[in-house]
Amino acid sequence: MTRTVVAEAYGGPEVLALQDIELPALSEGQVFVDVRAAGANPIDYKLYGGEMGRDPASLPMPIGMEVAGVVAEITPGAAGYTGGLTVGDEVIVTNISGGYSDRVVAAAADVGHKPESLTFEQAAGLLLVGGTAWHLLTNTAVGTGDTVLIHGASGGVGLMAVQLAVARGAKVIATASPARHAQLRGYGAEPVAYGAGLADRIRAIGPVDAALDLVGTDEALDTSVELVADRARIATIAGFAKAPELGIAVLTGADGGQAIRDASRVELVKLAAAGKLDVTVDRVFPLTEAAETHRYLQTGHARGKVVLVP
Repeated sequence: MTRTVVAEAYGGPEVLALQDIELPALSEGQVFVDVRAAGANPIDYKLYGGEMGRDPASLPMPIGMEVAGVVAEITPGAAGYTGGLTVGDEVIVTNISGGYSDRVVAAAADVGHKPESLTFEQAAGLLLVGGTAWHLLTNTAVGTGDTVLIHGASGGVGLMAVQLAVARGAKVIATASPARHAQLRGYGAEPVAYGAGLADRIRAIGPVDAALDLVGTDEALDTSVELVADRARIATIAGFAKAPELGIAVLTGADGGQAIRDASRVELVKLAAAGKLDVTVDRVFPLTEAAETHRYLQTGHARGKVVLVP
């Protein structure tokens, strides 16, 4: 038996419950991983909140898509995205269902070795936000010599996007509240406060070649369209309603981008191992407080990754 968090109905965090379940025996190419930390992400509460549909057959719905932990059992010849796996390996796992658990079953192909330099809590927050940021930068072709505007730069995806854009040789203009500016400067970005006059403050820094919207506000989308000449170089992961009207790409991973996100895992692990990619963990909650974890995420005040531990 293993404890796992599920949504027993569609609704708010109050529908989450911790249940004891029996995991099935491993099939060929699968791995059992004992969870040390599970990354919490907005997509987790959006799914049981009904934003992606309300299929009763999906209930009870296991929650959590990424974890870090230790390989507990493997099938013969199991290999992950960083090579062969053995029992006892410290690993990072993505593309799973039910990550808020004591133990998970995963396809070996979605299991990779955790860099020694990362704690389990940091590792559990690396790949989903990192892959999303990689997808955004790839889609907008951000590279050396570009200036990229990143809205919502102090969140989990934003902090990754800033670091990855700088690593690509781009100049980064990052919108965030003033309290987050020192951290963003430390990553090489030029921060600006959002609010009235945003476009003028950005113009004072210089022309913008591309923009990434991570918040979905009218301000972020309208400012991006005003400042970036080529709308193909603007992308959002949050402005689902307005972006299509403006001709802006909405990136969800279900648009063919999942392959880009999966392919980025090896590079993200290498960058983190080399000390070139920092994972900021904002808060750590016990598994028993999954509902409170999501209430905190929904405030939008997280300064980095939010993680649960069994």
